[in-house]
Amino acid sequence: MNNRSKTIASWIVPIIVGVGIAVLPVPEGLTTQAWYLLAIFLSTIIGFILQPLPIGAIAFISITITQLANILKPSQALAGFGNSSIWLIVAAFLFAKSFIKTGLGRRIAFWLITKMGTSTLKLAYTIILSDLIISPATPSNAARAGGILFPIVRGLASAFDSEPDKNPRRVGAFLMQAEYQGNTITSAMFMTSMAGNPLAILLASQALGINMSWGTWALAAIVPGLIALAVVPYYLYKVYPPELKKTPEAQALAQRELVDMGPMSSAEKLVAIIFIGALLLWSTSNITGIHATVVALLGVSSMLITKILTWQDVLDEKGAWDTLIWMGTLVGLAGQLAKTGIIDWMSVHISSALVGVSWLATLTILLLIYFYIHYGFASLTAHITALYSAFITIAVAAGAPVYLAVLVFAFASNLCMSLTHYAAAPAPIYFGAGYVSQSMWWKLGFQVSVINIIIWFGIGSAWWHMLGLW
Repeated sequence: MNNRSKTIASWIVPIIVGVGIAVLPVPEGLTTQAWYLLAIFLSTIIGFILQPLPIGAIAFISITITQLANILKPSQALAGFGNSSIWLIVAAFLFAKSFIKTGLGRRIAFWLITKMGTSTLKLAYTIILSDLIISPATPSNAARAGGILFPIVRGLASAFDSEPDKNPRRVGAFLMQAEYQGNTITSAMFMTSMAGNPLAILLASQALGINMSWGTWALAAIVPGLIALAVVPYYLYKVYPPELKKTPEAQALAQRELVDMGPMSSAEKLVAIIFIGALLLWSTSNITGIHATVVALLGVSSMLITKILTWQDVLDEKGAWDTLIWMGTLVGLAGQLAKTGIIDWMSVHISSALVGVSWLATLTILLLIYFYIHYGFASLTAHITALYSAFITIAVAAGAPVYLAVLVFAFASNLCMSLTHYAAAPAPIYFGAGYVSQSMWWKLGFQVSVINIIIWFGIGSAWWHMLGLW
């Protein structure tokens, strides 16, 4: 198939899917609005995959159609752009820009190389270890992976002359994937390492009348989590290897570069102070009550006031504004889908289809559905809000042990973020860096999802049984 044919097909397929669903009879229990919105949402996802236009343009067109067809009001269609996670992502792009512009990211990168730069794999493990250490005190995985670690990963890539348009596979693509997938795992390891985790426990308490402590969650996650953190980066190293593997000369080179850079500039010091301040506020948000997005915006505002960033720098950060468009569209459409009742309708049909099936088979089927339905979500919290209560209730009604059901779906609520470039707030930050293509991101994401399912719900369930949790 030539390029022209591919372009035509990339337009025709999402249109056929959208129109095809829309003309089908509206299922009983659903409104016409919900059914048409589902048609637009699914055709948008397919458009993102085939990309007849850039994904931001596809999103813009989709959100326009919802209003022209009178499916959503303008305030509903644009609601996703007011989502705090979207603006946290935008701020994370600007944090990274300050690290690159001042040279602080490069300085940190070279310092890391002097300490552990003998191999690219060691660098990946070091970055992920940093993520793990700060994860219990950082409820926002976007703040952790995006605001804190992304600038360092980006700086490391540049230090090895690995840019999105020049030598991306040298080290940059591998490090981007390794940290993102590592963040997927650390998000599941503590009740306070992802904002939606406490919500899951609250919903479990409301639906099943049980309460799970922070310590119980951490103890249940520690074994499968550490195994996954050891296995996943190594797997990526084998199937998506960096071109530069051994770097015995890197430490001496990094030391020379640090000498050439000289002392830290005042701009670097200011960025470091703002960065540390943001880190402290992010990690103490449970005490201060300051939202992670407010902290990020405060950091960017401080950079503007101190002229570390100019307004032109902000305007020139195209990745941030592109992400704002397509991520805001997805979050808005997904949120409206949940409000129309289509998620509840799906839950009822899933429950009725599993009548008479053993609890273990039911739990397995529900897990796979719950996990991979995240292809249709752009937010972990939205996923939990829409589906968690229904799925744990169905599983327990089928005979599954209560704590086992709660843990399975709580951990799956995080691990499913491995799948796509829009699956959670950190995803568009790392994807937006431009090192990994969308097709490769989805391919690696699916492979990692299988590994996590085997480790967390195979080895993990045995560990939970040993703990007496089921």
